[in-house]
Amino acid sequence: MKQFPAFIDLADRRTVILGGGEAALAKARLVIAAGGAPALIWPEIAPATRAGLEGQADLIEATPARADVAGAALVFIAVDDPETAARWAQTAKSEGALVNVVDRPELCDFLTPAIVDRGGLTVAISTGGAGPVFARALREKIEALIPTRADALLDLAARYRNTVKAKIAPAARRRFWETFFRGPVAERALSGDDAGASDLALAAVNGFDTEQQDGVVHIIGAGPGDPELLTLRALRLIQSVDVILYDRLVSDDILNLARRDAERVFVGKAKANHAVPQDEIEARMIAYARAGKTVARLKGGDPFIFGRGGEELDALRAAGVETFVTPGITAATGCAAAAGLPLTHRDEAQAVTFVTGHGKGDADPDLDWPALAALQNTLVVYMGVGKAGAIAARLVEHGREASTPVAVIENGTREDQLIVKGTLGRLGALVADAGVKGPALLVIGEVAARADGAGLLDIAADARRAA
Repeated sequence: MKQFPAFIDLADRRTVILGGGEAALAKARLVIAAGGAPALIWPEIAPATRAGLEGQADLIEATPARADVAGAALVFIAVDDPETAARWAQTAKSEGALVNVVDRPELCDFLTPAIVDRGGLTVAISTGGAGPVFARALREKIEALIPTRADALLDLAARYRNTVKAKIAPAARRRFWETFFRGPVAERALSGDDAGASDLALAAVNGFDTEQQDGVVHIIGAGPGDPELLTLRALRLIQSVDVILYDRLVSDDILNLARRDAERVFVGKAKANHAVPQDEIEARMIAYARAGKTVARLKGGDPFIFGRGGEELDALRAAGVETFVTPGITAATGCAAAAGLPLTHRDEAQAVTFVTGHGKGDADPDLDWPALAALQNTLVVYMGVGKAGAIAARLVEHGREASTPVAVIENGTREDQLIVKGTLGRLGALVADAGVKGPALLVIGEVAARADGAGLLDIAADARRAA
């Protein structure tokens, strides 16, 4: 660390800005946002600068004098001429002020960082003047990680800080605040339920004791695999929880976003191979929460689309565990986007239907085949690779044309994704000949012809060239 980072209260300190152009306006706005009342002094103040600061700053259109910077805590110099900037920097420093010269880091006592401002939460990023554009790029990434209602949570904490000091012993306060900022109170505040958050905060203060408090469970949709398709809330939670229970559809790239010290528990399932039974998964989540842990149940796609998220929510609520659900980009929408395939299209499909291709045991899926065949719209089949031939046969048997376009999307949105397309009558052969093992989606309907995929002849040709 080459410079000391500090946040300065400008409310009762004199701040002077020398300059009258766009750079001076930007510095003045920064000072005003921090609660200061700057004096902007220069022989000519641009109309846009005057209009932008009218009523918020002391605008003095005159040649500055040494007395103008005397007694100032901070002086910003925003002038174009290098010699003038250097002369005024020396003058202001001799009067005891800390100086910032725009675009001249060698003359600066302090630098203005890239700033994330969320009410009571301020994050400053500095590159020591070496790369301000890079600092702004980092700011954009950090802004994406901070909840939009972080200020509401901090306001709530401020209201209860004195009460916590009065009621909770110093040795236990850290654990209280950890529970406050990572448990149900925080989730209610961040989700916009201010009244509910305040009620929970009051109950937490009044009911806090030295015993372990219950934790909270988040059922989170991790999307189809690409970590850039996570929601901002999902990313924030993954990076903060104590324990992650994840299934086989959650990519390593997503798991690597977790805290290094977070416990990771694989509870994945595959066809005919349930690594951990569903009731045991639910029991584990309940046990972790009762041990005071913040738990993420991480699921591929969306937890409420063929993800058994509803069953887990029921079990957790029945056990009295505070639970929140974060939706995810479902496999159908994510994989279709990766294939350039619109699930609905005004000319070809007025509706889309999601079904599961996984029946009990090894049986064919128990679906209303006549109704599905009659829809003539897009049909998306989850977990249908193993029964692709049977699914196609039943649809053709009940009236869907064998020539209907189909697309099979394996590992959609990931680096190893495979997209193949053909016709419904040859769906079973398409899956077998392309070596599709899953996870994969079957898309059936006219829109499937639009997929950015290859047919079997293309795959065969690629194989011959490789040989």
